[in-house]
Amino acid sequence: MLRQFAISSLTISFLVLTACTSTPKKTGSGLPLSTVQDLQRTPLKSNLPIPVQNIKTKQLTDTWGASRSQGRRHEGIDILAPRGTKVYSTTDGLIADLRDNNLGGKVIWVLGPSGSWHYYAHLNEHKRGLAVGDYVKKGDLIGYVGNTGNARHTAPHLHYGIYLEGKGRGAVNPFPYLR
Repeated sequence: MLRQFAISSLTISFLVLTACTSTPKKTGSGLPLSTVQDLQRTPLKSNLPIPVQNIKTKQLTDTWGASRSQGRRHEGIDILAPRGTKVYSTTDGLIADLRDNNLGGKVIWVLGPSGSWHYYAHLNEHKRGLAVGDYVKKGDLIGYVGNTGNARHTAPHLHYGIYLEGKGRGAVNPFPYLR
């Protein structure tokens, strides 16, 4: 009888401890829900910093809408810079995706203010240790300029895009934002 009681109270203690311990709720993509909600409530500024180190506004060319292969239109701006030049986040946000793909090569998606999505492509590499779910502040180092993906035969550059209706949806011209 005593033995059963000890086991029962151990089980009850475990259940109480489990019930009182909570972990932050996550979205379907594994991002912390409360941070995503905070970002959605924060307005996207109309004036963002240029994401490439030492590049000034007068050096930018508006490449939005230019023709691309397979009938596509360019959904961003290309910012030319030497390979390895630092790339910074234009906003506070969450690293929502890090991957390699055929089109963008090494890419980073940042979920930012107002639910905006910021796309950094053709990177030579991501910042070491950067991971999905990391919170970044405006101006934080996230990667380095390259020419990966379908840009492998071009000069090194950062392709920067802004999407306002979800990841890869509702592209807007980033050129007017960069000042």
